[in-house]
Amino acid sequence: MLKKIGRLFVIKNRFEAFVIIYALALGAMSRGVDYLEQYPGGWGWALFAATSGAVFLAGAKILDGLKAEKELAELREGATGPKTV
Repeated sequence: MLKKIGRLFVIKNRFEAFVIIYALALGAMSRGVDYLEQYPGGWGWALFAATSGAVFLAGAKILDGLKAEKELAELREGATGPKTV
């Protein structure tokens, strides 16, 4: 049962990755706007840029992880035949 629940939290394809990245971006921009209100001026803009930059880094890591997982699955399949679950 826990294995089935655990599979809900695994990103399986690029569409799911982009949905998660979009959600991260919405939250980060909301946080960035809060920073602009709390810290007017240069520091607010710097924190706003940091929140958006964090989304770029996280998105790249998620997409790279998907690519690596796909390549690993192809290598396993080529070495041992089709994977059976």
